[in-house]
Formats: sequence, C-alpha cells, structure tokens
Amino acid sequence: MKYFVGLLVGLLLSGGMAAGIPVPARTTVQYAKGFTIQYLPGYKVVTIFNGAGKAAPATRYALVPRGKAHPAGFPASQVIETPIRSLVGLASLHVALVDFLGSDDVLVGLGSLQYVSAAPVRQRIAQGKVFAVGDGRELNNELLIAKNPDLVMATGWPGEGLSKYQTIAAAGIPVMLNSEWIETTPLGRAEWVKVMAALLDKEALVNQKFDQIAKEYHRLATLAAKDPKRPRVILNLPFKDVWYVPEAGNYMTTFLRDAGATYPWAGQKATGSLPLTVEAVAPVALTADYWLQTGTLSTRAAVAAKDARFKEFKPYKTGQLYNYNRRTNAQGSNDYWESGAVRPDLVLGDLIQILHPALLPGRQLYYYQKLRE
Repeated sequence: MKYFVGLLVGLLLSGGMAAGIPVPARTTVQYAKGFTIQYLPGYKVVTIFNGAGKAAPATRYALVPRGKAHPAGFPASQVIETPIRSLVGLASLHVALVDFLGSDDVLVGLGSLQYVSAAPVRQRIAQGKVFAVGDGRELNNELLIAKNPDLVMATGWPGEGLSKYQTIAAAGIPVMLNSEWIETTPLGRAEWVKVMAALLDKEALVNQKFDQIAKEYHRLATLAAKDPKRPRVILNLPFKDVWYVPEAGNYMTTFLRDAGATYPWAGQKATGSLPLTVEAVAPVALTADYWLQTGTLSTRAAVAAKDARFKEFKPYKTGQLYNYNRRTNAQGSNDYWESGAVRPDLVLGDLIQILHPALLPGRQLYYYQKLRE
C-alpha cells in the first residue's frame, strides 16, 4: 500500500498524470526581479513590482481558470481568467512574448500597427484581425471597451500606477503593467515571457524554451571569459548634445560584461542611463576599439555628417562600427527591440562575434551589422 501511495505522490509531483488527473505545469522565476508567480490551490498570483526590487509598490493579479470562482481580496480589474483568449499589447515586447510561445493568434490589438516584426502578427494585421488603440498617452478607450479584450498589457514606469487606465478598468478590462526594461540582466529581462506563459497556461513550453536559451547564454558567456582580450567599447550617439550611455545597473552593461568587453562606465550608477557630454565621451572614444549601436545610422558617412569630430574616434578610423538594425523591415520595425528582448543568447552571440571573432568562426550576425562606407 505504501508503495502505491508513494508512486501516486511521485507522479503528481513530477507533473505527470495519475489516476487520470492531469497536473498542470509550473514555472519558477530565476533571474527577473520585477515579478513573482505563486501557485495557490485553484489559481495563480502574479505580482508585478512597480519599480526596482521587492520593496517597490506592487500590483497583484489573480489568474483564475475560466469559469471558476474568483478568489476574495482582488479587485475585479485584477482578476484575469486563463488562458487568455484576446490581448492588447502596447509595446513591441508584448508581440515578442506571444510569438515566443506560438500564441500570436491571441493578439488582437496594438498601440501601433506599424512597428511589428513577427511574421504571424504582420499577417494578422494584413487580414484585419488586429486593431490599433494608440499609445499610452492617447488610448482609444471607447474602442478598447467595445472590443472588450481579456487583457491590456502596458509598459510600467517606476512609481506609476494604474490610475490612467481607470476608464478601462471600470469597464471590467484588466490592465497589467509590464516593467521588463528595468531588469539589470538580459536573462532577467527575457524571463518576463514567463508572465505571458502563466496567462496562457503554457508553463511547460516556456520552461523548455527558456531553459534552452539560458543554457546557451551561459555557454557563450563562459566562452567569452576564456579570451584574455577585453576590447574597449563605446555605445550610442548623442541626442541634442547629450550622450546617454548605459550605467552599471543597465542590462546592456551586463551584456558587454558577459561578452568580454571593457566598458568604461560599467561602475557608474545612475537611473537608467548616464547623461554625458560629447566632450566627456570623446577621450574614451579616441582610443576605443569598437563603437556599437549608432541609432538609425547604417553608414560611416552618416556618422561623420552628424558631427565631424567623430571621424577622429579610433573605431571610425578602423571601421569598427556596428549597429543592431540588421533585422529592420520595410515598415521600419527593428526586430532587435522585439524578439531581441526574449533571445538574449542571440544578442550575446552577436556581441561575442564582433568583439572576439575567433571564438565563433562561421557564425553569421543576427541583429547587428557592420556600418557601410
């Protein structure tokens, strides 16, 4: 008797099936700091932190199987029936999340229909199956209420609550703020796909796919660490005379560290980015080995036209300028900002290929490309 009881418990815990009772898969959060997922009897709780760390204000959502009783203690606008059948996403990342899980068909609305890279979603747009609702400042609330999606997913900003979505919430449409962009690591940022998996009841799939990406990311970082060379890198271009560069807690700084780069501002902390003058960046740029991420520019001539002083920077002279716009489509959508968020392994592979080409012979750049003359 003890043997059969133990066998039954083992099957249940392993996520298998015993006595005809399916056991739903669960997922755990390993890298992200901006959300948690709890599995309670009969429902899940997703907690989104509105800022950095567990001390930040939080919003809790109850994810309840469709048709089941709603738990007490949650406003109606924070109870989401799963799996969701219709989603309005207000950022490129939200396209990437559903596409990663093969659930493009749930996406029925976007802030803009122009900046989309995923082919299945572009096809749905062409078929008239996706509507535009405007950006976060000028949402078409009347259209949203008329369409009545299961969920609206928006971009969350530290300290910002749900108050500007109160019209939608009052109509019974849940709004979830997604704050992946404040994560300090690429894997933490990508792990937000597990929130979408919880909404879609696709935990088993996300566990398999995300684990493969994390494994490959760690393999590449270990490979880069073996090369003693640490090329000096500068990033970006100035905007209205201010040169914004990633600070110590930015996920891009982590990318550069894991790619085996020397990044001069890796130890400086700020809120998101460091605002520098061109004069402050120039001494570093004069001797840097690589210059990455030149905005929308794809040629050295365009870089020089922006500021003649840039021609004196070493990467300009040696031609070591790269941008992450290789996968930009005819509509102007850059897939780096879409699928790149959930494929940090491919981004890291590109960076290592650029900075340590001997480590990945034969590999083709995926998101980045060298600037033309």
